[in-house]
Amino acid sequence: MAKTAKELVAEAKGQIENLSVDQVAQEQEQGALIVDIREENERQVTGTIAGAIAAPRGMLEFYADPATPYHKPELQQDARIILHCASGGRSALAAETLQKMGYSNVAHMEAGFKGWKEAGKPVEGG
Repeated sequence: MAKTAKELVAEAKGQIENLSVDQVAQEQEQGALIVDIREENERQVTGTIAGAIAAPRGMLEFYADPATPYHKPELQQDARIILHCASGGRSALAAETLQKMGYSNVAHMEAGFKGWKEAGKPVEGG
C-alpha cells in the first residue's frame, strides 16, 4: 500500500532520536557534528548554523558511505551526528537512512533550521 510523505516522516520519527533546539545547541557545545541537509540555495538565503557541515539530502548516502569517492571524512559511523533541514521532515528521513547504513549515534533536530532561528540561536550568513 502506498504511503504519503507525511506518513513516511511520521514513521521515521518513531524510529529515530528527535531533539529539541536547546538539546541540539547543548550537544553541539559538547562536540556533536551538525549536518545541514538543506540544498545550497536554502543555506544561501537563510544562513547556517555555525560549524555545521553541508550534506544536501540528495547526496547524503554517498557522503556517508566510505566506499564512495564522495565520502566526507567527518561522517563517521560512531560519531554523534545531528541532522537538520528546514522544518524537520527531510532530516527525520535522513536520520533513519543513516541508521540503516550503520550509523549508531544519529539524531535530528525536530524543529529544523526554522526552529533554530525562531529560538534566537546563532546563525551565519543568509
